[in-house]
Amino acid sequence: MAGGADTRAGAGAEVPELVGVPLLGSLFDLKSDSLGTYLRAQHRHGDLVRVTAGPPGMRAELYCVFSPEGAQQVLASDSANFRKDNAFYQEVRDSFGNGLLTSQDEDYLRQRRLVQPLFTRRRVDGYAGAVAAETTSVIAAWEEALDGVVDVSDEMTHLALRAVARILFGADVEATADVVARCFPVITDYVLRRGYSPANVPRHWPTPGNRRAAAAMDELYGVCDKIIAERRGGPGADAAGQDGGGQDGGDDLLTLLAAARSSDDGEFDAAELRDQVLIFLLAGHETTATSLCFALHLLARHPEEQSRAREEISRVLGDRTPEAADLDRLPYLTRVLKEAMRLYPAAPVIGRRAVVDTRIGEHTVPAGADVIVAPWVTHRHPEHWPDPDRFDPERFTPEAEAARPRYAWFPFGGGPRACIGQHFSMLESVVALAMILRAYEFEAVDTEIPVGAGITLRADGPARCRVRRMVG
Repeated sequence: MAGGADTRAGAGAEVPELVGVPLLGSLFDLKSDSLGTYLRAQHRHGDLVRVTAGPPGMRAELYCVFSPEGAQQVLASDSANFRKDNAFYQEVRDSFGNGLLTSQDEDYLRQRRLVQPLFTRRRVDGYAGAVAAETTSVIAAWEEALDGVVDVSDEMTHLALRAVARILFGADVEATADVVARCFPVITDYVLRRGYSPANVPRHWPTPGNRRAAAAMDELYGVCDKIIAERRGGPGADAAGQDGGGQDGGDDLLTLLAAARSSDDGEFDAAELRDQVLIFLLAGHETTATSLCFALHLLARHPEEQSRAREEISRVLGDRTPEAADLDRLPYLTRVLKEAMRLYPAAPVIGRRAVVDTRIGEHTVPAGADVIVAPWVTHRHPEHWPDPDRFDPERFTPEAEAARPRYAWFPFGGGPRACIGQHFSMLESVVALAMILRAYEFEAVDTEIPVGAGITLRADGPARCRVRRMVG
């Protein structure tokens, strides 16, 4: 039992509890502002806090881990003690399939081995052209923006969805992007309602909510299954044997997934392919859209940092289209993005369930407990982030990064379940930001944007910016 201890033997101090209201605990606080509730718990009680919600007999109990060291235990060093067995992950599985995000044990290891060759740095770098093409379309469309105002939340969601759909489906992007844009919000809202409810009716009952979600899933599954069937009917490609990948290699990611095989792991059947596609669509566009939205929002509020980023872009790129090799040539823009991801991590809360008693710091998390680590809180931990709410890209110089604990910043999770697409996300974000900032100057219209924790972090209100075309 790695790091384990028997709580009944008195091991560890009692875990402090965030006091809520009688009978219902912190239920209303979590429903109205879960991220603020977690911040308040850390400020009042420290780095491991118990939060309860709901009436007796239906009460949820969360063990909230806020320190970098605790997050490292949960996600990496003691990751075998913490599994994706909670109710929320089950709802994601039931709606988006058993892909890399949700699978476990041998299913996960087999999927990871089959998919990993498609996410090497060299192959992912081949997707820069697809990102640049979609960014060019967005830049051109803004010429027609009413009063020069755009909502960067909506626009970056559109850009990120189009980019990942183009990379996944290639020439079939037009057939899929609109369906995904229409169906995903219905399904994700359904997952959230059920994932955080203490009790749910069965999915097959003909309630209005069940019927809306089922219709959206049927439409989304249908378009994916149609394209998968067409790919399987055509000639296969040796995914591991190609060098370029993506648009430059002549094959979209779905074609490469359909061709992925090994003597030990076999290949994906049609249902497994759909599961991977749905998870890639979910994780591949919502997370990057969040990072791009808030990077632009923060730069719009901080003109000096915006000017410095634009000067670097102009000096490094001139008029040419950015490519993958430019990531290392744009260090300040990369620091801007990392600081945006610190303040607005796309995965603000990560859940697990403890399967054995595990000692974290002075306390013990008992077997069976629902556990969260919270980048939203850890990224603001006062021991590691002075003046934590201030936007300061200089926090991410190489020297500053080396001086902090590894898990003081973990927007892509960590350990054996770290996001397989993190290099793609950084590539897409830097390429898109460089092109957008070279084309437009930004001024914030909405200076404060309310946010909420869905499957990913999301803006709960408009994120409007006034854009002015750069000349010369």
